[in-house]
Amino acid sequence: MEPGSDDFLPPPECPVFEPSWAEFRDPLGYIAKIRPIAEKSGICKIRPPADWQPPFAVEVDNFRFTPRIQRLNELEAQTRVKLNYLDQIAKFWEIQGSSLKIPNVERRILDLYSLSKIVVEEGGYEAICKDRRWARVAQRLNYPPGKNIGSLLRSHYERIVYPYEMYQSGANLVQCNTRPFDNEEKDKEYKPHSIPLRQSVQPSKFNSYGRRAKRLQPDPEPTEEDIEKNPELKKLQIYGAGPKMMGLGLMAKDKTLRKKELLCSLPDKEGPECPPTVVVKEESGGDMKVEPASPKTYLESKEELSHSPEPCTKMTMRLRRNHSNAQFIESYVCRMCSRGDEDDKLLLCDGCDDNYHIFCLLPPLPEIPKGVWRCPKCVMAECKRPPEAFGFEQATREYTLQSFGEMADTFKADYFNMPVHMVPTELVEKEFWRLVNSIEEDVTVEYGADIHSKEFGSGFPVSDSKRHLTPEEEEYATSGWNLNVMPVLEQSVLCHINADISGMKVPWLYVGMVFSAFCWHIEDHWSYSINYLHWGEPKTWYGVPSLAAEHLEEVMKKLTPELFDSQPDLLHQLVTLMNPNTLMSHGVPVVRTNQCAGEFVITFPRAYHSGFNQGYNFAEAVNFCTADWLPAGRQCIEHYRRLRRYCVFSHEELICKMAACPEKLDLNLAAAVHKEMFIMVQEERRLRKALLEKGITEAEREAFELLPDDERQCIKCKTTCFLSALACYDCPDGLVCLSHINDLCKCSSSRQYLRYRYTLDELPAMLHKLKVRAESFDTWANKVRVALEVEDGRKRSLEELRALESEARERRFPNSELLQRLKNCLSEAEACVSRALGLVSGQEPGPHRVADVQMTLAELRAFLDQMSNLPCAMHQIGDVKGVLEQVEAYQAEAREALASLPSSPGLLQSLLERGRQLGVEVPEAQQLQRQVEQARWLDEVKRTLAPSARRGTLAVMRGLLVAGASVAPSPAVDKARAELQELLTIAERWEEKAHLCLEARQKHPPATLEAIIHEAENIPVHLPNIQALKEALAKARAWIADVDEIQNGDHYPCLDDLEGLVAVGRDLPVGLEELRQLELQVLTAHSWREKASKTFLKKNSCYTLLEVLCPCADAGSDSTKRSRWMEKELGLYKSDTELLGLSAQDLRDPGSVIVAFKEGEQKEKEGILQLRRTNSAKPSPLASSTTASSANSICVCGQVPAGAGALRCDLCQDWFHGRCVSVPRLLNSLRPSPPSSPLLAWWEWDTKFLCPLCMRSRRPRLETILALLVALQRLPVRLPEGEALQCLTERAISWQGRARQALASEDVSALLGRLTELRQRLQAEPRPEEPPTLPSAPASDPLREGGGKDMPKAQGLENGDSVTSPEKVAPGEGSDLELLSSLLPQLTGPVLELPEATRAPLEELMLEGDLLEVTLDENHSIWQLLQAGQPPDLERIRTLLELEKAERHGSRGRGRALERRRRRKK
Repeated sequence: MEPGSDDFLPPPECPVFEPSWAEFRDPLGYIAKIRPIAEKSGICKIRPPADWQPPFAVEVDNFRFTPRIQRLNELEAQTRVKLNYLDQIAKFWEIQGSSLKIPNVERRILDLYSLSKIVVEEGGYEAICKDRRWARVAQRLNYPPGKNIGSLLRSHYERIVYPYEMYQSGANLVQCNTRPFDNEEKDKEYKPHSIPLRQSVQPSKFNSYGRRAKRLQPDPEPTEEDIEKNPELKKLQIYGAGPKMMGLGLMAKDKTLRKKELLCSLPDKEGPECPPTVVVKEESGGDMKVEPASPKTYLESKEELSHSPEPCTKMTMRLRRNHSNAQFIESYVCRMCSRGDEDDKLLLCDGCDDNYHIFCLLPPLPEIPKGVWRCPKCVMAECKRPPEAFGFEQATREYTLQSFGEMADTFKADYFNMPVHMVPTELVEKEFWRLVNSIEEDVTVEYGADIHSKEFGSGFPVSDSKRHLTPEEEEYATSGWNLNVMPVLEQSVLCHINADISGMKVPWLYVGMVFSAFCWHIEDHWSYSINYLHWGEPKTWYGVPSLAAEHLEEVMKKLTPELFDSQPDLLHQLVTLMNPNTLMSHGVPVVRTNQCAGEFVITFPRAYHSGFNQGYNFAEAVNFCTADWLPAGRQCIEHYRRLRRYCVFSHEELICKMAACPEKLDLNLAAAVHKEMFIMVQEERRLRKALLEKGITEAEREAFELLPDDERQCIKCKTTCFLSALACYDCPDGLVCLSHINDLCKCSSSRQYLRYRYTLDELPAMLHKLKVRAESFDTWANKVRVALEVEDGRKRSLEELRALESEARERRFPNSELLQRLKNCLSEAEACVSRALGLVSGQEPGPHRVADVQMTLAELRAFLDQMSNLPCAMHQIGDVKGVLEQVEAYQAEAREALASLPSSPGLLQSLLERGRQLGVEVPEAQQLQRQVEQARWLDEVKRTLAPSARRGTLAVMRGLLVAGASVAPSPAVDKARAELQELLTIAERWEEKAHLCLEARQKHPPATLEAIIHEAENIPVHLPNIQALKEALAKARAWIADVDEIQNGDHYPCLDDLEGLVAVGRDLPVGLEELRQLELQVLTAHSWREKASKTFLKKNSCYTLLEVLCPCADAGSDSTKRSRWMEKELGLYKSDTELLGLSAQDLRDPGSVIVAFKEGEQKEKEGILQLRRTNSAKPSPLASSTTASSANSICVCGQVPAGAGALRCDLCQDWFHGRCVSVPRLLNSLRPSPPSSPLLAWWEWDTKFLCPLCMRSRRPRLETILALLVALQRLPVRLPEGEALQCLTERAISWQGRARQALASEDVSALLGRLTELRQRLQAEPRPEEPPTLPSAPASDPLREGGGKDMPKAQGLENGDSVTSPEKVAPGEGSDLELLSSLLPQLTGPVLELPEATRAPLEELMLEGDLLEVTLDENHSIWQLLQAGQPPDLERIRTLLELEKAERHGSRGRGRALERRRRRKK
């Protein structure tokens, strides 16, 4: 028995080759290289280089194909034999009206074929029964012992197989009285067998893929109605010549009725029943006697007669009796006993019309069958009919690549119940061979095989006019590994065949799915094949080498002779598999491999191969033939001749075509063709000689290549004729090759004639051309050998050697060792010529001189020897000898110069120059070079250290030392190097000391540095750090001189000068005592400036201190003033030196500052008057008819003030938003203190408003300024701000004197007295309705007598801040504001009458006083007088009250928020 699926052992792996890129560029050359190894396995695998990845060129959308259908268990040879056997035995029983049911034994289907074969091998049925060896039969069928299985097998054999074997052999079964199928209880263990004929090329209309499933399931029992309706079922009721079988199992309801119906055809309805069955027994004397059967048998026969529910018809065999015609009676005679009696038991065969007694049949029939009946002779003729040739059916569905892939992946995933990529290849391989060897399981797959690439397009890019190829595709389209290119390569034989042979010259495409297989086969004409897997899952291959091809055929014929009896060329049909383990067990060497995507598989000539696909994939294959294939191709033709198989092409035609153009052949191919042509010519001579001996002398030339192949095929062996053929004038439809001249026809030899392609004289001529081509290499090789080895004593010229190399290239000689020697010799000779030309031209001065060749003297002598030893003559050798002579003369002169040292440097240098022009390195030249380098270096050291020379740097010294290290040593050189090293060490030490002085944190005094510099001056080296230290010391001395000059000048030094000196002194690496004093002076000056800034400048002021102290010279221009204020807000103002129009140098002169200040005062006054006039002309924002115009006022926020809330500056008369500027606070000025002022003294209310452009500072009191001046006097430094403060103080004191003088005049004193009386009177008047007094708070003092000393300030806050902090808001302030608002209607004025003569001076003083950035009490007094002399400004008061209300409301909200935050923090 064959091994089971679980026992499948994979064969060993085939060789795998991985070529390098250099090897991969020559496909056929590489295959020839690996052939000695790979041919031993039959197949091999080639992995291309990793980056060789051809694009897939098939148009996927247009690719449609119809696959083949493959039933796996019908592919395997032994399994197919078993299935064929079951077909025949099933047909045997079906003809007799019974359906075969295959029994189950030990839970597996009984192998009837193996049972039959084993019974025959054990000696036959009788011998086994006699020796009781059925247990051995069970053992050989691999059934377990001890279960009485042998008896069960005997029973099954007797019932099913034995009757069939009896008919097959024709033996008598006289002793056999078995009725194997008359027990329906036993039928239950059988399974039906419904196998039709094996599949043929065309699909069967009544065939389905699930035949095996039907075979293994019990058939449903048909009813009587089904039989009546279906004539096919009626036929199945026939009981034939064998034992009766109850296939349908129908039981009659009324046996009496069935019996009557059976006998209805008899004339006498009341006639007797059929007699009992007669059993024929053999007696010892050989006589035959008839005995009645037992009663049981008779009764059973009666029952069986009742099985037929119908009367006999013309479609059934009926009894022939009661015929009065004698001739008719004589025609119905039993063929067994030759008697015609008992005609009621006589049966007529529907096949051959022979008659048989039912009791004469072997075995006898117990009753008369109904329906169509055939005799044993017809039954055997039908069963022994040879089966139809096995082939693959074509599927009925057309697929695209996508639809086929979806079907294939779904099938595999469902079959293995896992994703397709996770199924191991080993599992698929074992399952494949299990299914192939299985009779029970019928798995059907589809395989898109042998798809023509010409029609559907190759997977490789192809160069044609259909589509434009990219450069990458073009590269792969011309590659030799492209399967469209490989068959037609120059070294390939198939390139000489013009026809596009599909599958051989034109690739075939293969689209596979899991289990789809290709069966054991060899290629047509035993050619090579190459298969490339473009993509998809692997393809598993099995291969057998060509040496074992006949052994494989013998094993398959031995194991399955039945298949080869009907199909001798079965292995050429590609439809038969056999388990590799079976072949290996019979000694056939088998190898395997898994071909993955991107890999090639090569099969060698006559190497059997088969395999299957692991899953969905796409492959492409083609044949190719090389020179080494030609002998195999000739042997294949002889093999085809014996098998009478058609050829794909004519081998003789191929050889002759190549022989006709020998110059186009590769040399190896020409030699192989010559060998084949010689054998072919010799055979043709022999065959034509035999033709002459037969007496055939007629002949005519025929161009066979122009005939279709089917018109020049031998009618005997089917070979395609080319050189010659035998034809007949009387039988023009056929011809034969000269090997079968006796098989043409029976006509006379005189009517037969030879049709030939070439005469016997032409063939040797063609052979000679091939020989010349093949032997041309030997002739050429002899010439090359003589030339290279100088056998005739004459050296060839370089041109002659080049001609030999050119001949080899033109005649395409192989790359042999001799050709390589010739190429090497030419390369060496050309290199020598080039080198000699370079050597000679290197000695010639001028532009044509070649760059330094630098050949040594030894190399020159070796080069001369090399040129002398070359096998070619070169005229340049004389020039090289001349160069050698010059070099030797120069060498002698150089030795003489070196021997007479010390020579002059000029002489040595001239010798060196001459040596360089030679182009050859002479040993003495190196010694000369060393001497010259020593002299140069010593001279350079001497010049560098000379006292009169410029001092060299440390880098120069180090460079000299480095250069001295490369100079050849000598006493002078060593001494100079030691001196240089010592000098360099000392210089570096002083340089390091100077560096520490320059970088040290503790600065050294000038005396120390001077000592260091003085000591370093003696070193003859330029030291950068010493030089830097010297420069620093010079700067320090200059700095000290500057300090002395400033300190000893006529005036105190300016702060800027001191700051510059301090900055310079700090940067010097010298310790300076004066620097500390200067730093202290600068620090004191900065402290005074900071104190003055805090005194004058507001918080976050946009003005500098100097700008505040100086008069505003451009006050007359409103736009200039406003834009400059905006520039200062944005930080764009340039510098303080521009304020007075003075340069930085002018600011150092006090006189210039005073003059400029005075001029600025006058400009400021004139400017403010001009500005007042301009602003007075602008429309009031409070007027309802105000319209936007260019003359409108612009607030500091950049907007036009309009409506309520606008205030007018008392100085510049311009308008501003009250919320954008600092405004006076009425409550601060009205909080009384004893003695308090009456509330109705409105002229004392603080309503004066100066805009931020006019009031630029805090305006401190004069007493504070005088304190600053006292501190300034103690400073030893002059500041521009100090000068400006002095001028400002003088201006303020001057104004104060004039103001006091004006207030002390008689008219003004009287007005002041009157105003005082009025205030007292208002205070003394009782007013019951007067509300309580305001809360006590600091307020301005009442107007006092005596010049207005300690008068209240003009503004509530010096810094001009308008926002009161929320913490200082009193609880009753809201009611105070309401009180003031209620008093507005009671305010009346003016309370004084000011004459114009009095008012004008006061107003002028008031204007000058407002320009001062100083707070003076006289200014406030003058302002009150001027206020009292005019009506109260109710609009301004209301505006101020509204602004204060809004401020208080906002402050109260902020206060609450702060309080809430404080509580949350607590």
